Amino acid sequence: MKLFTIDKNGKFVQFKEQEFKEENKEIDLEILLENNPEYFFDNSKILIIGRQVTTNLNTFIDLLGVDQFGNTVVIELKRGKTPRETLAQLIEYASFIDNLDYDQLNEIYQDYSGEDASLEDYHQEYYKSEIDDKVSWNKSSKLVIVASNITTEIKQTAIYLRKKGLDIYCVEFKYFVNNADNKMISSDFVVGDEEFLRTKISSAAQLPKTDKDKFVTTLDNNGKLLFESLFKFAEQEKLIFRWGSKGFSLNHTFDNGFVGLVFGYPPNSVYKQSLYTGFEEINKKINNADSVIDFYKSELERFGKFEQAKSNLKWVINRNITTLEIENYLDILKRVIEKIKTEGLKNE
Repeated sequence: MKLFTIDKNGKFVQFKEQEFKEENKEIDLEILLENNPEYFFDNSKILIIGRQVTTNLNTFIDLLGVDQFGNTVVIELKRGKTPRETLAQLIEYASFIDNLDYDQLNEIYQDYSGEDASLEDYHQEYYKSEIDDKVSWNKSSKLVIVASNITTEIKQTAIYLRKKGLDIYCVEFKYFVNNADNKMISSDFVVGDEEFLRTKISSAAQLPKTDKDKFVTTLDNNGKLLFESLFKFAEQEKLIFRWGSKGFSLNHTFDNGFVGLVFGYPPNSVYKQSLYTGFEEINKKINNADSVIDFYKSELERFGKFEQAKSNLKWVINRNITTLEIENYLDILKRVIEKIKTEGLKNE
């Protein structure tokens, strides 16, 4: 395959194929695919939830994702040729992933993303699922090898495994560079192109966390008005922020723990510029949680700005808001905090 750019004089400038491994490490391939999964997997958007995920055998899964139905996607990366043991590695990883339930997948996602919000909520926003859609988590797994050279042995064995019912795919990529050091990658399915396709769990890689200053720079005027008021409120009430890769959770602290009250997100996240309730956190950690959640929910429904978001409520901040609306919202939050203080942490 020959690839060209066209310069300002209308001349072709050729991209030449190069070995990806000559100037890149495997982590570079991980990062490329992690940030651009939709370009490697045509018509099959994948939500990456973990990188370098540790298995029970103390081996490491390069990338772990989930599809729109909640099925897991186990990805093994090779920057050069696929050695013969590649498939054995992948099947070993799949045997570990096959036993994980939603809570364990959620743990992987939260560890990787640095976010306290749930995988379920993020998954809904990422795939724009309807509220009534039911996701069956990890009912099956897709196994994917991505390499610059899928060897004949791997192709033949992968095709055999597909015929026997294993959902396995091989994706081959090519790497091109021109004289101006512009880079290009192409990718093609070479196997599976007819369709796309309780141990402690940890991830050795994590997305970089944001902070207050970075967060504020992404906001529009409405967002700044609301979130800066929320920051002042948090300081007055002695609440703490836990920052993730995109947003934050706002937490009330106890002597021996904390509980998330609300999650905040910027415009460049899948949640858009928004606030989400923390009902799961309250349910998991607070005594008499149903009563607290019912109060929180009914007050926000009366407030009129929040809408349903699966098990939570969300306020997408995409219209003008007034200082009075902000004051009313913060008053609700203050009363919820008082109820939480009264009920206390479970097992305290």
